[in-house]
Amino acid sequence: MSTAGAVVGSAVAISPAASPLFDRPHGLGRPTVKVAEKRVLSEEEAAEVREAFNLFDTDHSGFMDYRELKVALRALGFPVKKKDVKQILVEYDKDESGKIDLAEFQLIMTAKLLNRDPDEQMSKAFQLFDLDGSGKITVANLRLIARELGEEIDEQDLQGMIQEFDKDQDGKISEAEFCEIMRLNDS
Repeated sequence: MSTAGAVVGSAVAISPAASPLFDRPHGLGRPTVKVAEKRVLSEEEAAEVREAFNLFDTDHSGFMDYRELKVALRALGFPVKKKDVKQILVEYDKDESGKIDLAEFQLIMTAKLLNRDPDEQMSKAFQLFDLDGSGKITVANLRLIARELGEEIDEQDLQGMIQEFDKDQDGKISEAEFCEIMRLNDS
């Protein structure tokens, strides 16, 4: 798993009473406690959040400043503007130091990850496989991806991957077929 691409979580079971993951009046200011449920990332996600923090804390200070946080969020697939990063600092920087520590970064990432639109994420993942932009994943696409990853997968196995999920039998995987595969893996 690539560090930046796979970084999504932290070994944190976050209780709403202890985190700023609640409703904010008009999305601004300090959080107000309104939710009673627990928001939890998997152990793998938790480890990935820690790994991301360490990767993007470029000066190894144990804190992320505005610039490091902006770079981290963008690299992790969250397009943020300057004002968004400033607002995140206002909301999550408990000691108002202008920097985010690991615990605060875990809260930020938990909120961001739990609020992701799964359909949008599947569409983005599909686009990574649809190398030629044709709207279909082909054996040629899989072959190129396998090569880029240094994987030796024979032609028959690549064909088998396509055939297993190719519902309309056109020899390619459409975005709808891909999303169905992904939903099956989630259940």
